[in-house]
Amino acid sequence: QVQVVESGGGLVQAGGSLRLSCAASGRTFSTYGMGWFRQAPGKEREFVAAIRWSGSLPYYGDSVKGRFTISRDNAKNTVSLQMNSLKPEDTAVYYCAAQYGTVPSNRAADFGSWGQGTQVTVSS
Repeated sequence: QVQVVESGGGLVQAGGSLRLSCAASGRTFSTYGMGWFRQAPGKEREFVAAIRWSGSLPYYGDSVKGRFTISRDNAKNTVSLQMNSLKPEDTAVYYCAAQYGTVPSNRAADFGSWGQGTQVTVSS
């Protein structure tokens, strides 16, 4: 089981960019699909993006398509989320998560390892 820790959150103006990083521990990182989720106050946890163990065929939630990019580096045990054209509605706590297996789902319940979250605040 991998453990994950997020970093890179902060305050940014609308239209700006942020890059989130997730560092994973464990020698079997490459056997895990990785995902990003977010949760705003009073709302359910929302799928943001996921990527296969190979780094191929990333996929995204509808609200972030075309603005966010997920990537991973298996040699460094890291996964990143580049967020561009940020909007106030992107404000949330962002979580990195790991799902054992090659193809991760977009359901939070399928992910077994979670980080503590990092706050992203987008001002208008």
